[in-house]
Amino acid sequence: MEINKEKIRYILQYYYDIGKNAAQACEKICAIYGEDTLSKSAARKWFARFRTRNFDVKDEPRSGRPITEKSDEIMEKVERDKHVSTVEIASVKNIMDRINICDTLLKRNEIEPFLKRMITGDEKWITYDNRTRKR
Repeated sequence: MEINKEKIRYILQYYYDIGKNAAQACEKICAIYGEDTLSKSAARKWFARFRTRNFDVKDEPRSGRPITEKSDEIMEKVERDKHVSTVEIASVKNIMDRINICDTLLKRNEIEPFLKRMITGDEKWITYDNRTRKR
């Protein structure tokens, strides 16, 4: 049976309001909707939240990577040619940030040769500083 998380949270709030504990609420919900509907730790988390008088059961907005390009156009290109590469998509959509960043770093290196102080492996940059220090 498909049930959304918000409905489960309202049911948890009901059990909180009538004085049940989190384990009892979890057992009753799992008996009705299935064993994998709710974990006891999730029920305890929501009961702790209700104890702080926070009864908002809706999902809070999450931060994430913002959409920078129109994904419909990219999806259309992929649907036309299933074997299109990411480089081809990036070159068509002018999202070649990596090349722009590398170009900027190379120009910066001409001014101040900071790349001689860098050890690179894959894409992680580690500054190498081998000064001896007094103890």
